Amino acid sequence: MPLFGRKKKREKKDKGDAGVKDAVKGVLYGFAVHGAATAALKTRMHMEHLFMLMTLGDMLGFPIIPPYYSLRILPYVVPNIKSWKERLFRERDFTDLLSG
Repeated sequence: MPLFGRKKKREKKDKGDAGVKDAVKGVLYGFAVHGAATAALKTRMHMEHLFMLMTLGDMLGFPIIPPYYSLRILPYVVPNIKSWKERLFRERDFTDLLSG
């Protein structure tokens, strides 16, 4: 019987060590990588927004690239049209300018 009790204690200790390791990983991630990761995601968002504007700018009155190329790219853009229009026409206030 005492063997089983020791094993449970060891399992609890291992879980506690894993929790500490996860916490340390989270802190190191926050110090080292979080800023770069959020900057990369923000850059990707802006690039996708620009791509959608170039492709579907005719809807808004911005004919940036010829319609032939827009139609060639259209199948890749169709799944994102609804969310892009919502982002583009979203009402903004001064607090949006403060966040970046």
